[in-house]
Amino acid sequence: MEYEWKPDEQGLQQILQLLKESQSPDTTIQRTVQQKLEQLNQYPDFNNYLIFVLTKLKSEDEPTRSLSGLILKNNVKAHFQNFPNGVTDFIKSECLNNIGDSSPLIRATVGILITTIASKGELQNWPDLLPKLCSLLDSEDYNTCEGAFGALQKICEDSAEILDSDVLDRPLNIMIPKFLQFFKHSSPKIRYLYSQHQIRPLTLTQTWPPPHFNLFALAGDEEPEVRKNVCRALVMLLEVRMDRLLPHMHNIVEYMLQRTQDQDENVALEACEFWLTLAEQPICKDVLIRHLPKLIPVLVNGMKYSDIDIILLKGDVEEDETIPDSEQDIRPRFHRSRTVAQQHDEDGIEEEEEDDDEIDDDDTISDWNLRKCSAAALDVLANVYRDELLPHILPLLKELLFHHEWVVKESGILVLGAIAEGCMQGMIPYLPELIPHLIQCLSDKKALVRSITCWTLSRYAHWVVSQPPDTYLKPLMTELLKRILDSNKRVQEAACSAFATLEEEACTELVPYLAYILDTLVFAFSKYQHKNLLILYDAIGTLADSVGHHLNKPEYIQMLMPPLIQKWNMLKDEDKDLFPLLECLSSVATALQSGFLPYCEPVYQRCVNLVQKTLAQAMLNNAQPDQYEAPDKDFMIVALDLLSGLAEGLGGNIEQLVARSNILTLMYQCMQDKMPEVRQSSFALLGDLTKACFQHVKPCIADFMPILGTNLNPEFISVCNNATWAIGEISIQMGIEMQPYIPMVLHQLVEIINRPNTPKTLLENTAITIGRLGYVCPQEVAPMLQQFIRPWCTSLRNIRDNEEKDSAFRGICTMISVNPSGVIQVRLFDFRSYADTSSSFVTGYLMIIYFLQILHGFKNQVGDENWRRFSDQFPLPLKERLAAFYGV
Repeated sequence: MEYEWKPDEQGLQQILQLLKESQSPDTTIQRTVQQKLEQLNQYPDFNNYLIFVLTKLKSEDEPTRSLSGLILKNNVKAHFQNFPNGVTDFIKSECLNNIGDSSPLIRATVGILITTIASKGELQNWPDLLPKLCSLLDSEDYNTCEGAFGALQKICEDSAEILDSDVLDRPLNIMIPKFLQFFKHSSPKIRYLYSQHQIRPLTLTQTWPPPHFNLFALAGDEEPEVRKNVCRALVMLLEVRMDRLLPHMHNIVEYMLQRTQDQDENVALEACEFWLTLAEQPICKDVLIRHLPKLIPVLVNGMKYSDIDIILLKGDVEEDETIPDSEQDIRPRFHRSRTVAQQHDEDGIEEEEEDDDEIDDDDTISDWNLRKCSAAALDVLANVYRDELLPHILPLLKELLFHHEWVVKESGILVLGAIAEGCMQGMIPYLPELIPHLIQCLSDKKALVRSITCWTLSRYAHWVVSQPPDTYLKPLMTELLKRILDSNKRVQEAACSAFATLEEEACTELVPYLAYILDTLVFAFSKYQHKNLLILYDAIGTLADSVGHHLNKPEYIQMLMPPLIQKWNMLKDEDKDLFPLLECLSSVATALQSGFLPYCEPVYQRCVNLVQKTLAQAMLNNAQPDQYEAPDKDFMIVALDLLSGLAEGLGGNIEQLVARSNILTLMYQCMQDKMPEVRQSSFALLGDLTKACFQHVKPCIADFMPILGTNLNPEFISVCNNATWAIGEISIQMGIEMQPYIPMVLHQLVEIINRPNTPKTLLENTAITIGRLGYVCPQEVAPMLQQFIRPWCTSLRNIRDNEEKDSAFRGICTMISVNPSGVIQVRLFDFRSYADTSSSFVTGYLMIIYFLQILHGFKNQVGDENWRRFSDQFPLPLKERLAAFYGV
């Protein structure tokens, strides 16, 4: 018998009043309402009132009715097991009777309520729920159909395992055939609904594909939204049920090829995602190889600008340099905190960050579109197939790159850039012809051609720099500098970004052209609008990083510094444009060294003020969050990094500035900040100040060392890395006085160096710091030699010879002489690795004496026979070197 319940009118009005008041913006009223609602939960039929308002009180406004349902949902979550049976039955029956309410808001609220009850383990206790929802799918009423579909999809997501188990007799086996009936429903809206909602259930069932599965019945549907959802379904299935798709892959690929060429661009874009997803799967290479002749032309065709793209990009506007930028065109910048890395013999600075040169040639169309998706798919496929892709690409490229229509030619240049990373080796024979052609395209009359050419050339910068400079580098640089001063803002931006990439690759190769480069970049200051000015700072900072001290000439300083300082003086402390300018100045200060002295005092002082203001604001916010906003800590991070740049560039010349400021007190607070990036930058600054003016750091060491010890946590890699490096720098300055602090850090460092998958930069800095600690306190560190000597040897193999490596090797030598048994017990293979590493680093008589002692001691301890067998394994150059230098 159905549960009969009617509300008491007075009680109903009281609850309605509470629902109205709970929508008040006044937090005091909201708190009072919350307390009253909690009290009402003591009455058994309170939840009946809530469901009544939601489903029966249609005279009330929808937000109030929906709110009543959401409060009920929260009660279900918290107290459902305590609901009397009659109340539970009334709620369930009302939900099923109102799943097709004419209001989308009420339908959605009822759906949420149903799925919340189901997720409380009630699927077993509500046997008619799934059959009832499935039967409602037969309704001719769209609202009922949509409500039932929505609820079923949510149940599938929340209760996946139980639906495909024997606990409920595998209801998916009944539900999925039911869904499949809707492939051919006469109503396009219902077909769209099916294509939208069936995806999740299909991914759940173990017996996949289910009987009568016929996704392709919708494949050619005249409704674009239906076709789009079919593509989306296949992409999702590819991600979660790849194994089950494999037998059907040929048909799926053929279908997706058609849809990627769909007349509706939204459908084509959804289909194009399939290639990106498939390219990330290990089986991609085998699955797609036979389809490449068809697929590559389709992707290449998708890389042309559409007519709408050209309108949105104002592709017909060639000169816009005098038009100010609108603020929404300027994307927010995120500062990347300073990380200390070692230099390598083979590749300069070790970077562990992702490349920034992703396909982003038309970023004012911020939306992901078919052109970007096609280019990204081609890029990923080029990395999968490498040079095997070229037979399919080269014939197309030949036609595109020299095409008379600019849109076609432009797409060819984009194709050439997209394959650069994956197909570089195979492209090398063609580059002597292609690079000059691209350099010519930098002067094309169409701005969109000039801008994409900048990007594509930047993708081949590494090869350009490897050739004699006069052949390609000089002409490329000359033309790129002209484009930096282009009359089109998009070209200016692309040229500036491309030039920054060229600077990174060319480094000191640019020194002969510095005057010309600076002339151009400084002229751009007076020419650029807001957005490109921010990119210009990056190009100047990268130039400083690349040429280093070669920038420190009076004529260069006179060109570069006045416009930078002028911008610096114009910007207020709370202006986020300070970020890129501070980053730029940090690189410039490091490069100019003593050349920055005339500018350093106001810059230093402002950085200290920025740190102080941010910390003060953070303290106010912590104490009274209602009254004070949280500060943007990026201001503090960028300021700390510029102070690091000043310390590195000015060295001992910064001493007076540090003496007159409270920077060490501020650093003590920064080193304990909750935000990892703040700690990361403060440890970098600590290391730089330790090198520059240790007399001011030393009195704080007793406070700083425990903090450094607690930050040796590889969960925060960059924080840990910078703390490790700072400890090494401090130990060299402290000498034997480092003794009391060794226990605070040594065990963590040994743990990190033995940790699997530790990033290269952290491993190297850890090895150097352990060596330096052993150098100043060998008696304390040498007993642990056996625990770290093996990974220590392999960590430092490729680091360029420098002062840090020197002191670390001296430390290891000292420790071996204190504790030779720590090495004797290491396998011969590992010692050979150490000998290999060390023999490449001979820095004078003292090192030779050390190695003589160690190697002869080692030879004596293992005996002649063992030594001969051991040294026979050495490569010939190493044998010769050891014999020549050490007589062993």
